[in-house]
Amino acid sequence: MLIILVPIDGSENALRALRHIVSIRDLYREPMELHLLNVQLPVASGAVKMFISQQQLHDYYREEGVKALAAARALLDQAGIDYQHHIGVGEIAATIVSYAKEKRCQQIVMGSRGGGGFSGVLLGSTAIRVVQLADVPVMLVK
Repeated sequence: MLIILVPIDGSENALRALRHIVSIRDLYREPMELHLLNVQLPVASGAVKMFISQQQLHDYYREEGVKALAAARALLDQAGIDYQHHIGVGEIAATIVSYAKEKRCQQIVMGSRGGGGFSGVLLGSTAIRVVQLADVPVMLVK
């Protein structure tokens, strides 16, 4: 079983990467297990945490993650492809690489640019960082 992680930030570039993997899935010799991961940046730190409950933060991250994953999940549901999804919180690239290690993913497939603001001249800064940190092959889809 080939385990592939596709980080999803809700951007068109992330969906393009997912569509690419779906379109070439028959080229792989073994069945694939897809993992979708949305990473939320921590919004509260220090004194702010005194005024926001842990449950409120959890609910916020979950709601934002579910929104970002919605189109990707719909695409896979419509194609009849099984997948797992997860919402992480932390620095984006490090969280992607950590999740890939934890789930023993053999490949990370992601868009070359995300949905954030200015993200680098040629490649998005998150994509560059994932390539630098990952121990597995990273496929960047333009």
